[in-house]
Order: sequence, then structure tokens, then C-alpha cells
Amino acid sequence: MNLVEVRDLDAARRYVVEGLWLQRATRPTAATVKPILEWALELVAGGHPLPPVGFVADVGHVALGADAEHRVKEPVPVPGWKPEVGRMYEDYLLGKLYADWAFERAGDALKKYHGRDRVKGVAYLVDRVRERARVGGVHLPPAAVRRLLAVNPEEVLNGAWDGLLRDGPSPLLLSMYDDLVAAGRRLSEVLVREDVEALEDGSALGDLGQYVALRQVRQTAARLAALLPARPVRPLAGRREVPTRILDEDQYPVGGYTAISTKGSVESLLHSQLAYIEDDPREAPDLFDLKFARDELFYYSRDENQFLRRRRAFVFALFPDLVAARFKDPELPAQRVVMLMATVVALVAKLTEWLSADAIRFEVLLVRDGGRSPLADEAKLFELLLREPIARGDGLVAEVADRAAALDHLRRLARSAQVHCLAAGAKPFEFDPDEAVVTELVVNGPRPALGAGDGLVADLTGDDADPFDAWREAALRVLQLWV
Repeated sequence: MNLVEVRDLDAARRYVVEGLWLQRATRPTAATVKPILEWALELVAGGHPLPPVGFVADVGHVALGADAEHRVKEPVPVPGWKPEVGRMYEDYLLGKLYADWAFERAGDALKKYHGRDRVKGVAYLVDRVRERARVGGVHLPPAAVRRLLAVNPEEVLNGAWDGLLRDGPSPLLLSMYDDLVAAGRRLSEVLVREDVEALEDGSALGDLGQYVALRQVRQTAARLAALLPARPVRPLAGRREVPTRILDEDQYPVGGYTAISTKGSVESLLHSQLAYIEDDPREAPDLFDLKFARDELFYYSRDENQFLRRRRAFVFALFPDLVAARFKDPELPAQRVVMLMATVVALVAKLTEWLSADAIRFEVLLVRDGGRSPLADEAKLFELLLREPIARGDGLVAEVADRAAALDHLRRLARSAQVHCLAAGAKPFEFDPDEAVVTELVVNGPRPALGAGDGLVADLTGDDADPFDAWREAALRVLQLWV
């Protein structure tokens, strides 16, 4: 990764304006100069290296779909830039942008932003693509780009073109495009899932600490999920089950009409039976009435099979002493509380995948400590991590006053669903309602311990085992108890 620092304002200005003519997704016009320079300024002001401005323009235009309206068949021949390099840049790098599914999702997320947020989103996307491609950039003074924004766009383009005719592109710019071509050849995926999700939930534009925490949780959850079985696990022998009554709305007929019978409602009556109604109303009773009295009219008969859809609720109760889990062990890739949140996300992903035939609901309850909310930051992260089930109405992130309030909530939820609860704390505790199946998770070290909610917990692996394997084993054991 080649990183260059340019402090001279004239050299920095030349690097920026010459790149405007090297964009390939759209033709350089005065109307596009300002947004491109705004994207570049956002990168430079944020302390990120600035790749060639033509590359910045191509990423932004392809993501926002502007290339579909202003796409050109033949790009502008740039003096001093070999045409074969431009074609390789289009084939190896721009082609990856068009074909990558994650980049398309990121573009859809960007289109929802407006104004300043869209500028930040494009700058974030450019920097993530640059990082994935492992190409460098130029650290230059923001004033070099800021001054160009105050100049007429036509003058910027014309001045850059005159410089290209006179001197050709700078060697620095040409070497940067050679690096981009080489990166396009070795690049497999333009973005990773965490990059796309950060744009979709808006964390890419927010607080840096929140963004880093979300990224760690998602990366760790993906690693945990990859180590879990791909198919539903076999339940543990002798595990506890809590029966619940099935509501009428959980049963409904499936399929269409399968036969014809002489029993049914007026809605399922064959239309051909209406022919027995006499035209003269004075003729009574008519043939239709006689057949109706004798049960000789024909009706469509529906399949009588019933489809049973279980209602299941999975609750994650986090106790306030988990603030002590904001600790980074040398053996773990992230803090203990991040490992806990990643385990919850991995469990949600696996349960959603395996129990697709059930009506499932996910809830995160954060227990307060008196009038304080020590886990308020974790609550905000969970709202973003579970935004999809929350948007569907199948998820909830809420705070409760104390453990008694959490127990009452589980009892109310158990009236209409089978409830499983993963209660987590920093010390062993008793939390065992009769209406729900509780799994106790204690996080007081790099390796978690599991119990049944009675205050007695046991380590799942030995002290010599990898702590990350202990978290994987905990997630697997929870799945065996729940599925």
C-alpha cells in the first residue's frame, strides 16, 4: 500500500484536478465537479489518504447510479495516459464494482441519504473500497481541495485539460492507476458484509466508537456463526420443556379447494347451481329451494388439513453488573461484552435460519440498576444489530426496572408463546421462572460458564482450551437447549 504525503499546494492541486479527467464511468462535466470535490474533501478532512479523484468519482457515480444516465460509449482520450491502461482499469476494477452484490447493496443504502449525509456516505464507501483493494493514496492539505470548490467548475476542468496537454499526467497519478489495475486483478470482493450493514444502519456516519463496536460485534458474530453447524443441531437429552396453549390464530387451513361435496357455505357454492333458480319469482318453491332442502346442491370442499405454526419467543436478559465485562482479555479478539453481544447476534441468525417455519420473536431486556441505565450504550447497539426483526415487528430492545420486572415480562410473554431466556450476568445468580426455560450465562472471565438459572454454573471447556472455542461451545449448547 503506497501512501504519499504532498505538502505543496500546487502539486496537491495538480493531483486533484488531473484526476477529474481520468474518470471513466461518466464523462467529465462542470455539473459533476462540485460533488466530486466534496467527496474528496470529506476524505482528506477525515485524515484518510486520497486515491485518484477519477477513482473517487467512478465509485460515487456507480454507487448512486449516475453512470446509467450519463454513460459514454467512448471515454475521453487523455493526453499522456496510455489507452490500454484505461481499458484495463475499466475491465479489472470498474467491472468488479458493477458485478459485486455487496457494492450494489451499498449503493441502494447510499441513495437513501441526502445532503451532507450522502457526501459522508460516498467518502466512507470510497475509503472502504480502497482498503479492500489495498491501494494507497495521497495525504494532502484540505485547503488544496477547499480552494478548488471556490473556483468556477468550468475553469477547473479547462485548466486541468490545458495542463494535461502541456505536461501530461503527473507520474504520481499514473503510478496510482497502475496500482488500481493491479488491485483489480487480485480483488475478489469489493466490500464485506460489515461495510454494507454500517451504511444501511447509518453507523458509518455516526460516532466512531459506535462504528468500531458494531464492526467488532458483526465480525465476531460472523466468525462464531461460521463455526456453528450448518444444519439444526440435535436437542440435548433430558432438556427442560415448558408447554404452552396454542391460540386459535396459530391454526389456519392451507391449500385450495380439493373436491366437490353437498356440504358447505354459500361462499363455496358452485356457480352452476344458480341455474336452478326460477326466473319467475311467483313460482315457489323453485328447483333451487328443493335441492337446498334436500342437501343436493354442490359446494367446493376445502382441504381440512391444519397447519400448526408454533409461537416461540427468545429473550436475552442482560443484568447491570455486565459493565464489568467491558474488559479486553489478551486471549480474546474483543472485549467480553462484545463477545456476549456477538453470541446473541449469532444465535439470532441461526435461530432465524433453522426455525423459519415457526413464528419467532427476539427480545433484548436490559435490567436497570435502580434509576441508572448502565447498559444504555449496549442498548443502542442492539437496536442497530436487531433492526430487521424490530422493523418487522418481531423484535424488541427495552429496559426494565429490575429482575422482578423482567420475570413479569417473561410471564406475560409465556401466555401466548413458548419462551426461552438467556440471562447473562457477571456473577452467578438465581433467575428461574416456571413459565420459561432459562439458560444462565456468567461472564466473569475470558471463558463463559453456563447454568440453568439456579445459580450453579459450570465451565464448558478446560482452562487449557482456546477461550474463543469456549464461546463457540456456549452458543452451541444454547442451541441444543432451545431448538
